[in-house]
Amino acid sequence: MTDKGKAFMKKPFKVPIVEDNDYSNTESDIDDDFGGGGTAAADPELFATLKDLRKKIAKQRNVPPFVVFQDPSLEEMAINYPITMDELKNITGVGAGKAAKFGKPFIDLIGKYVEENEIERPLDMIVKSVINKSVLKVYLIQNVDRRIALNDMARAKGMTLSELLNEIETIVASGTRLDINYYINEVIDEDRQKEVFDYFKTAESDSAEFALLELGEDDYTLDDIRLMRIKFMSELGN
Repeated sequence: MTDKGKAFMKKPFKVPIVEDNDYSNTESDIDDDFGGGGTAAADPELFATLKDLRKKIAKQRNVPPFVVFQDPSLEEMAINYPITMDELKNITGVGAGKAAKFGKPFIDLIGKYVEENEIERPLDMIVKSVINKSVLKVYLIQNVDRRIALNDMARAKGMTLSELLNEIETIVASGTRLDINYYINEVIDEDRQKEVFDYFKTAESDSAEFALLELGEDDYTLDDIRLMRIKFMSELGN
């Protein structure tokens, strides 16, 4: 336990409320890892403009930029040029919830950019085959609602916990709020929960690996950090 963590011991745990935090300078050139991805195939001018818009909206909402949309989502927007809400919802990491909460300024910006630059958009937005993914998504949401332990869900689906967390991260990144506090409370004590949550409130990147290095591998596992990142994204972004 770090000295910082010990300082929180014996205090009742309350879900932190974000207020009066200055996230205006938390945009960085480090790609977010909550979904991975790069920017090689994206329209660089549009991608940069979308990042500026994300930074502006994040400042208005008083949240880190990666809570609005992660870099891979912006990259895909700068490849496929979605200009309607339906098209935006086909972008990786953007579900109905995210689109409704943050999407309009982005499709307005992209629509104007396409018109001004006479962009020939892809003839068809790629609609991914998500039948199996949808079945798993429903299974996970229903079982989280039933407060089934995540490791039990993973075992039932023949997955590792890490693989299960990948799926939950995708669900949360797309705008669905999942309350996994019942599981987190069983595996991470209260002072460590607060320490990780507070870390992400001011982090420049949502990288779990960077967080683990910063907070200490003696006190946390990568799964601990990922669980708390899911909690953070779900509570602040969805």
